[in-house]
Amino acid sequence: MAYSAKIGPSILSSDLSCLGSECVRMMDCGADYLHLDVMDGHFVPNLTFGHPMVECLRKSVGQDPFFDMHMMVSRPEQWVKPMAAAGANQYTFHIESTTNPGNLIKEIRESGMKVGLALKPGTTVEELAPWANQIDMALVMTVEPGFGGQKFMEDMMSKVSWLRSQFPSLDIEVDGGVGPDTIHKCAEAGANMIVSGSAVVGSDDPRSVIALLRTVVAEAIQKRSLDR
Repeated sequence: MAYSAKIGPSILSSDLSCLGSECVRMMDCGADYLHLDVMDGHFVPNLTFGHPMVECLRKSVGQDPFFDMHMMVSRPEQWVKPMAAAGANQYTFHIESTTNPGNLIKEIRESGMKVGLALKPGTTVEELAPWANQIDMALVMTVEPGFGGQKFMEDMMSKVSWLRSQFPSLDIEVDGGVGPDTIHKCAEAGANMIVSGSAVVGSDDPRSVIALLRTVVAEAIQKRSLDR
């Protein structure tokens, strides 16, 4: 069992006018990585930021923070090289956005980044299965991608459970409506990488929230290893 509990604040929930210091604040509060939402206004109706900002952030925060890029874009092939050059560590694309996942996975690897593959709520988990042994992480969206603050979709946990049973050592990330109230369901289903936006970033005490999320996930991982 190679996976561990990791908490990644979604920086889109932070004060965008001082993103560099917000990233540092999250890392200082115990974040394991940073989740950066890239939206192009096509694949999802919202628009956020691109590789120039990622490059500036990398210069601002240094080499340590792990940047997990959630690419909610209609042409993910277009941004692999720019994001790698900007300092991204993992490139997570949506299976719905490409007709050739295998080629894209190869491109991402060759650019020196880790590979994440994401599923919208309406996409079956079986569509990801053929690629699971070629990727580093599967992302199960627990809201419709594009906007923050949506209600957590508990029925997505069956996807997480299935992935964990089929691919025991895969990193499985959940994103959307995840916080102290929903973390137990995510952890029990088998998620180990937890994206949390407003529940962490908007908290008066982000350090405590991050620690709570990590503890719940770590305990579930330990329980699963004992049950095997």
